[in-house]
Amino acid sequence: MNERRRFDRIAKLVKHSSVSSAAPGWDQSNRAVTEELADMLDGAGFHVELMPLPEAPHKCNLLATYGRGEGGLVLAGHTDTVPYDAASWTTDPFQLTEREGKLVGLGTADMKAFLALAVEAAQGLDARSLKAPLMVLATADEETSMDGARALVAAQRPRARHAIIGEPTDMRPVRAHKGIMMEQLEVVGRSGHSSDPALGNNAIEGMLKVIEALQSFRAELAQRQHDPSFSVPGPTLNFGRIVGGDSANRICGECALELDVRLLPGMDMDATREELVRRAREALRGTGCELRHKSTFAGNPAHALSAQAAIVKAAEELTGEGAQSAAFATEAPYLAALGAETLVLGPGGVGQAHRPDEFVRVERLAPMVALLQELARRFCAR
Repeated sequence: MNERRRFDRIAKLVKHSSVSSAAPGWDQSNRAVTEELADMLDGAGFHVELMPLPEAPHKCNLLATYGRGEGGLVLAGHTDTVPYDAASWTTDPFQLTEREGKLVGLGTADMKAFLALAVEAAQGLDARSLKAPLMVLATADEETSMDGARALVAAQRPRARHAIIGEPTDMRPVRAHKGIMMEQLEVVGRSGHSSDPALGNNAIEGMLKVIEALQSFRAELAQRQHDPSFSVPGPTLNFGRIVGGDSANRICGECALELDVRLLPGMDMDATREELVRRAREALRGTGCELRHKSTFAGNPAHALSAQAAIVKAAEELTGEGAQSAAFATEAPYLAALGAETLVLGPGGVGQAHRPDEFVRVERLAPMVALLQELARRFCAR
């Protein structure tokens, strides 16, 4: 019976499309899935609050509280998914399908299944036994702007002592992850007839100088910063997209480059951005080209929780896995800013996220519920 109810809960969350995207044609409200989750939590005895985003009231966060007191434990996840290519799926992305020991559907691994499991875990607890509250937090726009998490920090809620974010980690505790920022650099030259280079100022050639300078900057960053706990132990700088020119017989007047930087814990985003832009400007000195810069994603900070933190020690004991570091970013820095010792731990696998036929393994669901219940007992009841 528990397996049937578990399937039904996950299916109810998966059926609601809640894509968030920087592309307006893809971006959607998360209201339907959040209200579905609110109904589940209300039925489980939680006090439920829907918190519209100040700048986007058609989207909202959810904060549900079970028990009373101060401190406690937050079980957190995001309600949005990335866009999808329906033609690449072998099943309906919004129809939860079980096959070969997997639950297939958009958002199963990343990370609607975790939210359904958090509800189930709470139903196995007696609120009268809790000395501190158990909270379920569901956010908007994690996959794009982190605006849901930013709104929580602005509101200074929730205030808890510990937090688990159920991002896909294959049930291995993750106590640290890299930060990310995305930048656009545009070189502006002067177009002209390609028969005579003196008639213009080629922005592509200017961009080549910028890229060469940034390659040197990337190498220096890797020498300056090193953390062996990460599989890629240094910061990275990736040239992701370049656009320039419109015809082979015209001197290119404008060329734009989009890049991302993945930062280690302890690196300052603003200082890194300033140095990156300064190096790009210096590379163009004397060329007559102009540099324009904008941040396409202001950035998500890196996160690092002490290996000695109580939530880390408890998760290591219960999973039998040592805490690790991850290259992907999460909302952990925002919950940490609210005072919570924040660990990332979920049943999905990052290898299944953001891809067609996304799935979570059935064999991990019951152990994840048991794990969440024991963490709740330790940090809310004892």
